[in-house]
Amino acid sequence: MNEANPLAADLALILDRVDWEDLRGQRIFITGGTGFFGTWLIESFLWANARLHLGASATVLTRDAAGFANRSPHLAADDALTLVEGDVRTFAYPAGSFSHVIHAATPASAALNAQDPLTMLDTIVEGTRRVLDFSVACGARKLLLTSSGAVYGKQPAGMTHIPETYQGMPDTTNPASAYAEGKRMAELLCAIYHRRHGVETKIARCFAFTGPGLPLDAHFAAGNFVRDRLRGGPIRVNGDGTARRSYLYAADLMIWLWTILFRGDSCRPYNVGSDQDVSIAELAALASAIGGNVPVQIAKQPVAGAEPERYVPDVRRARVELGLGQIVSLAEGLRRTANRAAEKVTA
Repeated sequence: MNEANPLAADLALILDRVDWEDLRGQRIFITGGTGFFGTWLIESFLWANARLHLGASATVLTRDAAGFANRSPHLAADDALTLVEGDVRTFAYPAGSFSHVIHAATPASAALNAQDPLTMLDTIVEGTRRVLDFSVACGARKLLLTSSGAVYGKQPAGMTHIPETYQGMPDTTNPASAYAEGKRMAELLCAIYHRRHGVETKIARCFAFTGPGLPLDAHFAAGNFVRDRLRGGPIRVNGDGTARRSYLYAADLMIWLWTILFRGDSCRPYNVGSDQDVSIAELAALASAIGGNVPVQIAKQPVAGAEPERYVPDVRRARVELGLGQIVSLAEGLRRTANRAAEKVTA
């Protein structure tokens, strides 16, 4: 791994905050290894593997090995990484044993969820079942599922931060709930396989994030605002700007995910995200301020007296039990996201 890596400062932070000894001499298997989460997982693993001389290796399932190699040649060229092509629902089992499995393969696509909810549901549920069967077959000791805060359904009005103990759920009569219901089923499958086969299954309920590699043209407000800022503005808010969200930076996200995999309790979900919430209008203002202000356009007027919609986790479980917290501020995370995106455009 090259010290000139533009993510070097972030990777050094992850290296310092994670106890990597669990991976010494081990083989790990990662699904979804070429998306936002997956690329950061590979970056941080290979960085730690080289610097700590772990003697570990990673096999990564991808739908497009050549495309990944073109986007991230420094990762694809690492001798500790093996790419295998396949669909998460049907992939052929790689040979040999693996100690750790990270299941991060989910099409995080609002368009797919709206247009083809059956494919969304099948990909999550069938893919998780396939990964769990593989984990049993390869003798894995620990598995991490990247679940979602969507499993809670709509956050109740008046609940500022949603805890893992909340027993709400998505609307089961709405096909748009396919993603959320799929994640709920994935968690249930993990619990069943833990009880039946003894695999330690760790569950990370992920919320919203920033960081280099975040899609700038999808349904992520932070990514879209960074895109608008890089284009010189205006930053467009499609709603009234009152909805409240929180954002954890990608380096912090990696510290949380690796720690949950190594030290989290089986079948005990952990919310993963920031508990420092902002309104969407405030998020747009922060993006506007990167490198000098640009205009912000808010499409709608707030409804007087209406409670703002919220999607904000209570993270006390992760903080108290695992010592996790937010290190990189939202403003700094947005700045690093924008700077890296700008560098890639001009490279």
